[in-house]
Amino acid sequence: METTTQKELIVSQMAEKLVGSEIIKLAGEVKQLIANGEDIKNLTIGDFNPKIFPIPTELKSNIIQAYREDHTNYPAANGIPELRESVSQYLKHYGKLDYSADQILIAGGARPLIYALYQTLVDPEDTVVFPVPSWNNNHYTHLSHGKAVFVETQADNKFMPEASDLAPYIKDATLIAVCSPLNPTGTTFTKQQLSDLCDLIVAENSRRGEREKPVYLLYDQIYWMLTHGDTVHYDPVSLNPEMKNYTVYIDGISKAFASTGVRVGWAFGPDKIINKMRAILGHVGAWSPKAEQVASSRFITNFGAVDQYMTDIKGKISDRLNGFHAGFQALKAKGLPVNSIAPEAAMYLTIQIDLVGKTKTDGSTITNTQEATAYVLNEAQLAIVPFYAFGASKDSSWFRLSVGTAKMEDIEIIIDRLEKALIKLS
Repeated sequence: METTTQKELIVSQMAEKLVGSEIIKLAGEVKQLIANGEDIKNLTIGDFNPKIFPIPTELKSNIIQAYREDHTNYPAANGIPELRESVSQYLKHYGKLDYSADQILIAGGARPLIYALYQTLVDPEDTVVFPVPSWNNNHYTHLSHGKAVFVETQADNKFMPEASDLAPYIKDATLIAVCSPLNPTGTTFTKQQLSDLCDLIVAENSRRGEREKPVYLLYDQIYWMLTHGDTVHYDPVSLNPEMKNYTVYIDGISKAFASTGVRVGWAFGPDKIINKMRAILGHVGAWSPKAEQVASSRFITNFGAVDQYMTDIKGKISDRLNGFHAGFQALKAKGLPVNSIAPEAAMYLTIQIDLVGKTKTDGSTITNTQEATAYVLNEAQLAIVPFYAFGASKDSSWFRLSVGTAKMEDIEIIIDRLEKALIKLS
């Protein structure tokens, strides 16, 4: 009996060359270990355990009530008017930002908004400049057929970019993509750093002719409500009003209110850009569910409830971040090859575990960060994300530790496990 050869299927070059997520790959390995009965402390996830960090009670009640009111049909393509107006009031109250409801676009979380922004601004072969480590800019650039310029940042600057780091690429850039507070580091722009970046963009756009496409700034501030201690969040337009023509903000409820699965995000910026993003998402259909929009519109302008919730969640996150930071500093004081950067915002701690060149008990040597990550996972039963998963160089010894699923009692257990694993190395 004859057999036929399966013809190899050909897909687009974009799809063929699209790189899978390193984080998802690591998550798969962790899940398999847990399924095998391993007691893994999984601090890879940029999400919250709802048993530890539940969404606001008022928001949950509003969602239930919205479904009881039968808000289950299509929402407006740019978001229901009530929510866009509520977002306008929320931004003015907490951020002193003046954007009308028509300058705000609602979608099913931040991801489709970022995608729509790239599609709106980036033509094939346009240059997108972004610091690394940072979340997913390399993939969004690829999806948009742009040219990615990775700008490696340094621990000395808490992995936040200086304007001087980006200046060599500004003349060719269409888009500069930044995030503050930053995923994966939990660190933030200083006022001077962000002011200098704004000045750089304004000067470059003054140099370009009126008919030349400006360089735009994507400013992802999804974690901006989650600042800790004395940290102050700064934004481009508040520091430099001329940036209003060139800045598109990405924001939403997912992180501030531990509502990652509720899927309500918003972008705001110049009218023309927001309208074009709206048209793109109208074809994609990445709407936020209407009931969740109704509920969010009622909650985010209940400033008393918001304030009470933010005090609670920030306290819980800060306690965990500070506890892990203290633990890593104690290990460092013992001469072990670790370090950490004091937490500033979000739910992440930047940690260093420098194991390359160390010898294991079986006589083998750890030769790269991937092997170091595996050693920590297998020996300390701790899952964390290496910075190379966020575009940093493969030899970076820095990692993201997320506390969204951590209990306070986990801290001592994790630090103890890590110390025992590190002591085994020579």
